[in-house]
Amino acid sequence: MTHPQTGYSPIPRAHAHTRRLLDALRRLSHVEAVGGGLLLWAAAVALIWANSPWASHYQALWHLPVGFTLGPWQAAPSLHFWINDGLMTLFFLVVGMEIRREMHDGALRQMRQAALPVLAAVGGVLAPALIYTLLNLPDATRLAGWAVPTATDIAFAIGLLALLGKSIPPHLRVFLLTLAIIDDLIAVLIIALFYSGGLAWEGFAVVGAGLLLTLGLQRTGFGSAWAYVLPGAIVWVGMLLTGAHPTLAGVLLGLLTPVRALPTRQPPALWLAQTSAAIQNLAAQAETLSQPLRDMRLAQRELLPPAVRVPQSLHPWVVFGIMPLFALANAGVGLGNLDLSQTDTLRITLGVLIALVLGKPLGVLLTCGLLVRLGWCRLPPGVSWAGIGLIGLLAGVGFTMSIFIAMLAFADPGYQNAAKLGVLLGSLASALLGLAWGLWYVRGLRSRAAG
Repeated sequence: MTHPQTGYSPIPRAHAHTRRLLDALRRLSHVEAVGGGLLLWAAAVALIWANSPWASHYQALWHLPVGFTLGPWQAAPSLHFWINDGLMTLFFLVVGMEIRREMHDGALRQMRQAALPVLAAVGGVLAPALIYTLLNLPDATRLAGWAVPTATDIAFAIGLLALLGKSIPPHLRVFLLTLAIIDDLIAVLIIALFYSGGLAWEGFAVVGAGLLLTLGLQRTGFGSAWAYVLPGAIVWVGMLLTGAHPTLAGVLLGLLTPVRALPTRQPPALWLAQTSAAIQNLAAQAETLSQPLRDMRLAQRELLPPAVRVPQSLHPWVVFGIMPLFALANAGVGLGNLDLSQTDTLRITLGVLIALVLGKPLGVLLTCGLLVRLGWCRLPPGVSWAGIGLIGLLAGVGFTMSIFIAMLAFADPGYQNAAKLGVLLGSLASALLGLAWGLWYVRGLRSRAAG
């Protein structure tokens, strides 16, 4: 017996399939291991391309002018500029929001709870900087790269930890995430203080105007992210005018993002209840449901604070687009043009490599050991010293932020390539050592759980 097809519409079924597909993609986008793997793939492609017969095309692509005309103003910066100084602003925006959220209700809310990973991050910055400095004294040009090995790549570090499976204690993941966030915050401060050059103070007036406009929109309850594009662009242009790195605009805007739902003319919960009642009343009139359904989705969105909602929306674009594109544009080190027989380039490469592989774990372990020995802090529940060692090794995966700092630290392309090679080799060595140590650590956890 066949069922009557009168009134049948494939739209609801197609809508359900689409939602399932989007939900699956959304879950995939939040698996850290996927993001880390994509970054690694992009870096490998860049390295192979930059050392292939088509290396000239690689360089030409990123120097391609991408300009615009706005009235009497014309600008034609390179594609490389738009990636490093434009798109990476969104990456720093997400970082700023993560820091803001952790300060409000996360691992950074209570200083006593956050003290150990926060201070471990500081130790993990100081030790690599000291090692690099000692290996490159007394040359002032080489010393400009002291901050290159101080950074930790959040996506790679958390992704590698995810590869070790669910046996990893939850507190260990929180420890690494907190350390990486503080590490990023320190990296942002380093860029602002040491790699922004001379500051043109009139640009700060433009930055201030953009920030005031942003705060004004928040106060009036504008929930649409599109409303903040213009003030965000004003802050970015202001940062560019000051001489500071324009990506710092992303951090400022991220730190200003509200961690509570914005005020609206009608409370979202009441709005949601009224819309739900309207839908029930209109159930018999399917064609009139579209507007109430849109209202319900909007009300659901407004229940989430911007510091949660915006990163969720940007995360797939950052993980699957911006960061791999950054790696593709910056990880292409032409080894044929790199003369490691020269003392300068060799010392830069070795300095970054050794500082990442040894300096990071030493800094983290020594800082934690000193604080615990003095009785100022305690290890998190379920976390052993072997786990702290794993954190230290994974913190040595600098990659994205380290390459970013290397581009700012050195004007000479040869020095840039030497630093990038050190970052790639040091990050690879740290990742392999971290995975090997992690497998041994997980095996021990499982055997103790079984026994």
